[in-house]
Amino acid sequence: MRTVSFYTLGCKLNFSETSAIGRQFMEAGFEKVDFSEGADVCIVNTCSVTAEANKKCRKVIKQALRKNPETYIAVIGCYAQLKPKEIAEIPGVDIVLGAGDKFRILELVHDFTKEKNPCVYNSEITEVNSFVDAYSIGDRTRTFLKIQDGCDYKCTFCTIPLARGKSRSDTLKNILRNANSIADSGVREIVLTGVNIGDYGKGLDSGKEFLDVIKALDEVEGIDRFRISSIEPNLCNDSIIEFVAQSKRFMPHFHMPLQSGNNELLGKMRRRYRRELYADRVAKIKSLMPHACIGVDVIVGFPGETEDHFLDTYQFLTELDISYLHVFTYSERENTLAVSMPGVVPVKERHQRNNRLRILSEKKRRYFYEQFVGQNRPVLFEERNQDGQIHGFTDNYIKVTHQYEGQIANQIVSSQLQKVNSDGMMEVALRVNA
Repeated sequence: MRTVSFYTLGCKLNFSETSAIGRQFMEAGFEKVDFSEGADVCIVNTCSVTAEANKKCRKVIKQALRKNPETYIAVIGCYAQLKPKEIAEIPGVDIVLGAGDKFRILELVHDFTKEKNPCVYNSEITEVNSFVDAYSIGDRTRTFLKIQDGCDYKCTFCTIPLARGKSRSDTLKNILRNANSIADSGVREIVLTGVNIGDYGKGLDSGKEFLDVIKALDEVEGIDRFRISSIEPNLCNDSIIEFVAQSKRFMPHFHMPLQSGNNELLGKMRRRYRRELYADRVAKIKSLMPHACIGVDVIVGFPGETEDHFLDTYQFLTELDISYLHVFTYSERENTLAVSMPGVVPVKERHQRNNRLRILSEKKRRYFYEQFVGQNRPVLFEERNQDGQIHGFTDNYIKVTHQYEGQIANQIVSSQLQKVNSDGMMEVALRVNA
């Protein structure tokens, strides 16, 4: 039996698609093995949000070939769509598949024998119009379920529309079919993923919107928890927030990209809101769900960002009732408007600003966690970790740790939150009979 391994870079959406491709290989008779084992075929699913993601891809390819020089290397995903020739020139790469062809690998390759010259399949992104459903399964307590792909927004820093194409959506019928299949597998939590899931409905004739999706999923039996992976603040409307607040299964956890707390920079980024709307969304969530966890994406070092601009963002975030930050250092991306904008921020200054916001994030996270010390909250526990601990998450996304007990893996257990440890995780005591 031939073996196949996978290495995924980037977002939850990539993980869902890697898993879907993995099921194709297993149905074709392949055995899935760990990346470290040096499989016969290695699929590298790439990201291209930052220059660092491109470098990581090259590193992974080299690692795979060190494990097994005869490994057939297939590179797929966003980097493969944007830079196919560049990837094809990396020694050892056998095939490059862009956005429109990555799910066709078993159709396009038959014997997976290494050839002298790599093959490149890369359709024009304007031709990528179909939706291919995907979800991750088999290796974790939660599943990432893809409901939408592509993006019609034109943010000046972003290559995703170039890498994934226009916004398009799965049908509600198929989403529910996949959710029920996931429930049958024993998974307890589904995270809804896409590029811009609040824009759900594009490309469909049904007239359905994102609110229709979450209302329908809330009725799916067998899934205890749903989470919304990330949603644009201008699309996270009152109806969505109000529904989550009274939902049976959607968790009190929102992740909304901000990118900058300065309105001038938001304008240059071509974001579709200003910071006042963002603050209003946070206030709305907290008014209905004071216990809700709110995560924020921020970019530092965008062209034209002065120290005053940065401090404006820093102060805005400091005063905002949020729980944690995902901080990204701006990196120049070809074929974006931002790359030619004046006011380039020195790389050293970008990294310094990144560090300052990461410190703020840790303070925010700890403060959020400590508000719940002494409370009892439901925790979905995951598998055992190498350190002899079992980790999990509360409904409002507090990461907890407890000495390993096998019977609680993939179970939701009422737990008393006791203290935040030096690793930033919440130690808990189980209340199994509560």
